[in-house]
Amino acid sequence: MDKLLESELTLKTQFAVTSADTDMFGRLKLSGLVNFLVQSAIFSADKLGFGLKFLRQEKLLWVLSRFDVYIEKQLNWYDVVEVETWPKTVDGIVYVRDFIVRDLNKNIIAKATSGWLAIDIVRRRPKVISGIISEVFYALKNKNAVEKMPLKIKSIDGGEEKEIITTFFDIDLNRHVTTTRYIDWMMDCFSIDFHKENYPKKLSINFLKETMPEEKLNISNNKITEKQFHFEGINLSSNKKAFRGEIDF
Repeated sequence: MDKLLESELTLKTQFAVTSADTDMFGRLKLSGLVNFLVQSAIFSADKLGFGLKFLRQEKLLWVLSRFDVYIEKQLNWYDVVEVETWPKTVDGIVYVRDFIVRDLNKNIIAKATSGWLAIDIVRRRPKVISGIISEVFYALKNKNAVEKMPLKIKSIDGGEEKEIITTFFDIDLNRHVTTTRYIDWMMDCFSIDFHKENYPKKLSINFLKETMPEEKLNISNNKITEKQFHFEGINLSSNKKAFRGEIDF
């Protein structure tokens, strides 16, 4: 493969904030922002040759493992943003991808970094992608939206608890709960009055074990400070930890 150019490896995609992406106050939901990032990652993977077609040939699927999002400005209904994304590096079995979100005046709205696993469909175990396409994953290792690697969140005991039973519309094409639903479940732990006065500034989430249709989760919410909260979801169907998250307001 010829030397790869930054312009070839970087994808810029515009998204308009619709009413379906907003909360009751007309602000872009945290899950809506993350959805823009995930969709841009999908478009980028397709463009660079390791999207759905490649995955089916290799009997793999991409699974999001960690995500850190730093929000600098609130977005609202009708706003239009441009998401820039690129594959950055590989850390062991974790494929790292960064993002920058800008408004139409090129002001930075948010930055994010993420870690993905290439999962063998049959064995349900992570796999390292080899061959010529692997060069793509290292070519922009010095281009950072976020200099730190995606955060590994530690467990915290206790907190307020709520139970979730997964339903049909929680499930994606990979037959497990989709990324944005976990974020909505965390955000649903707060009152309307709290949301009215606060908007998220940072999200960190780790996905530990996939959640399948009709399984039950117990989600605990620990208040670390007045503006920082820690979450942990335990799959009651398998008695395994499903995810951990942190949200700062």
